Amino acid sequence: MPSPSQEASNQFALLGQRRFAPFFATLLLGAANDNLLKFAFTVLVTYQLQVQWLPSRTAGLWIGAVFIAPFVLFSASSGQLADKFDKARLIRRVKDLEIAIMVLAVWGFAHHAAGWLLACVFLMGLHSTLFGPVKYAYLPAHLRERELTGGNGMVETGTFVAILLGNLAGGLLMTLPWAGAPQVGWACLALALLGRAAASRIPDTPPTDPALRLSANPLGETWRNLRLARGKPVVFRSLLGISWMWFFGAVFLSQFPSFAREVLHGDVQVASFLLVVFSVGIATGSLLCESLGRRHVEIGLVPLGALGMSLFAIDLYFASRSLPPASGPGLRDFLAAAPNWRVLADLALLSLSTGLYSVPMYALVQWRSQPSHRARIIAANNILNALFMVASAGFASCLLGLGCSVPQVFLCTGLLNAAVAVYIFLLVPEYLLRFVAWVLTHLVYRFQVQGAAAIPADGPAVLVCNHVSFVDAVLLMAASPRPVRFLMDHGMFRTPLLGWLFRLSRAIPVAPREAEPQVYEAAFEQALRTLRDGDLLAIFPEGSITRDGRLQAFRPGVLRILERAQAEGLAVPVVPMALTDMWGSFFSRIEVRQGRNVAMVRPLRRGWMNRVGLRVGEPLQAGKLSCESLRDAVRRLAQA
Repeated sequence: MPSPSQEASNQFALLGQRRFAPFFATLLLGAANDNLLKFAFTVLVTYQLQVQWLPSRTAGLWIGAVFIAPFVLFSASSGQLADKFDKARLIRRVKDLEIAIMVLAVWGFAHHAAGWLLACVFLMGLHSTLFGPVKYAYLPAHLRERELTGGNGMVETGTFVAILLGNLAGGLLMTLPWAGAPQVGWACLALALLGRAAASRIPDTPPTDPALRLSANPLGETWRNLRLARGKPVVFRSLLGISWMWFFGAVFLSQFPSFAREVLHGDVQVASFLLVVFSVGIATGSLLCESLGRRHVEIGLVPLGALGMSLFAIDLYFASRSLPPASGPGLRDFLAAAPNWRVLADLALLSLSTGLYSVPMYALVQWRSQPSHRARIIAANNILNALFMVASAGFASCLLGLGCSVPQVFLCTGLLNAAVAVYIFLLVPEYLLRFVAWVLTHLVYRFQVQGAAAIPADGPAVLVCNHVSFVDAVLLMAASPRPVRFLMDHGMFRTPLLGWLFRLSRAIPVAPREAEPQVYEAAFEQALRTLRDGDLLAIFPEGSITRDGRLQAFRPGVLRILERAQAEGLAVPVVPMALTDMWGSFFSRIEVRQGRNVAMVRPLRRGWMNRVGLRVGEPLQAGKLSCESLRDAVRRLAQA
């Protein structure tokens, strides 16, 4: 793990660092080689070579199935290998295997040996199966939390660009007059050699579980991997969310040729152009995740992406219904028809939304998974991805068999995506809560955080902040890359909408001991349980929202929690925080009516997109604190 001084300034700066650049080049070359081999072989058996046992009409489907099969069969074993051995050395052994496969492919393409090439496709599927868990387990070993989203964005971008370039190169080499099948074989071998050269520069990555005993039973190990993933619900449900993304994307990718021919009345150039738009859209969405998430693992982008996926998939159906009569099969004719641009816009925004949806989920799985079996959890994800992609083929086939058109398949997929998204976000409220926080800090306020690095990356801590408005908890939630549990006055839970959000976030209601002693004691016990679990606990020690903008006296409840934690042997740092420029905003108490302070009236009383901030101080030692010293620390931050 790099030190803070070595942290890349942005995701593109990673390309200049050895801990990422050779890995990225290896990834790019491997993905391009996979798709060059598959697509060139598909073109060969579809247009140039008659193979009785591999009919041209279904050749692409069978070749894709053979490539995916190793993911189902061997992902569990590959996860074990990635946890047990040095990941860099394992990558180099996998690239050695790729070279051997491509030597076989050279012979297969030179002699038009379809069976031989199908075996090479299977072996390249095995190569990708071995590489997958290593790929995603490598990133959190070398990137800090603030770099993880950007690194995953680069990986997703590189993967889809490589898929696109591999397909285009395979098609060109098979159709250009001066090229042909033999040249494809040599191109595959050249890419494998370049990938091996890049892999030799990847820095060593020590194993996370060197004592792991390898299991020779892939089915039993698959089940164990799924059980490992289920051990942390937010991780397992994120795996399901990622697999759903592959289901969703596979439906569109598989239907592009039919959509181009039957609906857009275009030729293979139009179908290829749709693939280009889709790939560029996903790459753009993936790269946007770092800036939109302020360089944190921001899962609030996932609901935004899910919303875009459904919205633009549904609009693609309506755009397809309003197309003009065929204007010509070529790409130039297609682009000359103005209504077709709405189709392209829907496709571009749909794929961009898919990038926003997938990258934070990948980053969350890597960040929240236990390092000792992170690769095995990612292997479980590869198994689920393969199963969901197979299910997507069955889903599309059933709809088409029932007489649905391709646009109707897209419509059903968009509606189903909306239902799945609602289900996932109700199962894992953290996604929805982070989305609300993201909207508030990007579309309502211009929110700036100073000193966020002082929030501990792991372990228990108590966050102490001034209380200025009804949305203070949402702002703190947006500032922390980790989930935060709040201790809040029970009266806040009666606030419309916000009370529902607080209950959804598992905030802890607390009441005065004199008024409701049972609620008071239950709140302290839940707060201690939060710290015992190694989580973040946030407290507003003033007890209520300020009515005049000034910092009120701190109540001693926070010190009692710290004393009980110390008595249990818990080392709990206290992180002081101060919200700034919130007083006078829509959510604060400032309006005076009939002698009463009220809030949430006249929404635009301070305009729109006001600049507000949060200052985070260095952690304090719990044993040396008093209410006065803690209040002074928060006051100094507020006045800085």
